[in-house]
Amino acid sequence: MSVPDIAEISRSAALSLYGLCQTGLVVYSAHRWPMLGSAPCPPAEREPWWPAGREPRVLVQLPVCAEPEVVERLVEAAAALDWPSDRLEIQLLDDSDEAVARIGARAVERARASGADARQIRRPHRDGFKAGALAAGHAESEAEFVAVFDADFLPAPDFLRRTLPSFADPGVGLVQARWGHLNRDANALTRAQAAMLDAHFLLEHAWRQRRGRFLSFNGTAGVWRRTCIDAAGGWSSDTLTEDLDLSYRAQLAGWRFVFLPDVVVPGELPESMPAFRSQQHRWAKGALQTARKLLPRIAAARLPWATKLEAFVHLTIYVSYPLMLAMALLLVPLVVGRFALSFAWMPLLQLASFAAGTVPVALFLALGQRRAGRRGGRLALDTGAALVLCSGLCWHLARAVGEGVGGSRGEFVRTPKSGARGSLSALRAPPGRRPSGAAPGEGLPERVLAAALTLLAAFALVSGGAAAVPFLLALVVGLAWVGGGTRARVVASAPAPARPYSRTIFGERFPASALRVSTTILDQSSTES
Repeated sequence: MSVPDIAEISRSAALSLYGLCQTGLVVYSAHRWPMLGSAPCPPAEREPWWPAGREPRVLVQLPVCAEPEVVERLVEAAAALDWPSDRLEIQLLDDSDEAVARIGARAVERARASGADARQIRRPHRDGFKAGALAAGHAESEAEFVAVFDADFLPAPDFLRRTLPSFADPGVGLVQARWGHLNRDANALTRAQAAMLDAHFLLEHAWRQRRGRFLSFNGTAGVWRRTCIDAAGGWSSDTLTEDLDLSYRAQLAGWRFVFLPDVVVPGELPESMPAFRSQQHRWAKGALQTARKLLPRIAAARLPWATKLEAFVHLTIYVSYPLMLAMALLLVPLVVGRFALSFAWMPLLQLASFAAGTVPVALFLALGQRRAGRRGGRLALDTGAALVLCSGLCWHLARAVGEGVGGSRGEFVRTPKSGARGSLSALRAPPGRRPSGAAPGEGLPERVLAAALTLLAAFALVSGGAAAVPFLLALVVGLAWVGGGTRARVVASAPAPARPYSRTIFGERFPASALRVSTTILDQSSTES
């Protein structure tokens, strides 16, 4: 076989693989189309099902590990929940080291002094990470319901009064509230994350609930029925997404979940790229671990085929990132070898595929922003930022998907917290210190890929392959953002003074009582420092 024949076969193989990747990416993007037509979930009824003065016993679990910036306000918010003190237990599940654990211990003592039944539970190890801590606390309580809040979330005092009524149906195993964002407008990264999360909750969760698809517990701001946890087999640490794993096992066991979009619990978004990358890596790897673990059970379950298919797409949605990366790499032989340009219809196909993969996701994000109350130019900018950010994660999350499919469980790496408040910049560090979560060399592959794809886009533009340029430029900007943001050092500066919260935070309304809790903690922290 001659060299030209080998080259033509190679380019034909590249074209075939490119087409397969395009098809896969379009299929995952098309998953968003039906969600666009789903009506918002109606507000749930708030009538209590328990006799007056006989509220059910509730356990509030607060899993933390080395999070001194936020643990005090977290405990105070839990202690301020409007529930009879003799029917409410608070567990600070503290896997921190001795020095940081003392901060949590002081917060628990203050809560106890105010009349709350609060205790700090410490383990001599971190076996099972968050799942292990939740399971350990679960074993030490007989409470009928279990509420879980991550370290950076601030439930309003009426949270239990608004969520527990949904358990009137004995078949309901979980009630999930919507996430709000304390620091939505801190920077472009937090605004892009907020756009992604708003769409996830206000469109995806709403659609799943209406269509009877699998809903997922988001790891925080939710309440479980204890018997549901037990019937599903309890917390398991064999994946990095213990929340997603337990959610699917519970629903496979016949339990029903409820999502309450009008109950909003504000939390902190990662403000630095290293922290965001760490979080996304854990979510992507854990989702594929959960898929590997549970898809055989889902396939064998007595469920409608549409439910099974959607569950497959849901659990493997992160596969879209390696598909995106593969398409970018396969464009090299296609553009440089000019093979793709030999067909008159190829540019049109490339543009159509790019649109089919982008338009449903863009509409999904934009509609999520509208339902969250965003309007005008800010909506367009945040939607665009979220699209670019997703494209820039293709290298990082392709690695996570590979580890989730074939690797070991790995370590649960917590997302660094900063106690972010309003639009303040967080995670400052002395000159020369890496941002929290950044390891040497992190972000370098993204920067190299961005440079290489810039050259490829320029070559495509001058050689008649302009149809490939929009896709390449989106990747270039995203990769440069993710890679550059990871590399950037944190600029040392004095903390800005705390800004008092108002009843409206960045377009989202929260109960004033909940905001007073967080403001009090922040003011105390400023005074002590």
